[in-house]
Amino acid sequence: MKGIAVLLLAALIGSSLYLVKTSYEARRLFAQLDRALVEQKTLDTEYKRLDAERQAQATHLRVEKTAREKLQMRTATPAVTQYVIDPAAGASAVGAAR
Repeated sequence: MKGIAVLLLAALIGSSLYLVKTSYEARRLFAQLDRALVEQKTLDTEYKRLDAERQAQATHLRVEKTAREKLQMRTATPAVTQYVIDPAAGASAVGAAR
């Protein structure tokens, strides 16, 4: 009878220690999950901010303004356009028509 009591006491202590260990592990994993969710929200917010900034930087008006100011580009008009005629292409077109 005494041997069964000692065996049951050892099983009770063992299961209690296992319960404490699993509870601690569950709390640790929950805290890790919570930190990961906070980091996910932070990264999502930063991504949205960067995407909005990228869209603001790529607007047509801003690109045109940058081209005018930094690259000294101007709008192509007939006055500043030079047309080049390729004599070889003109001769081959005439030869093909014959």
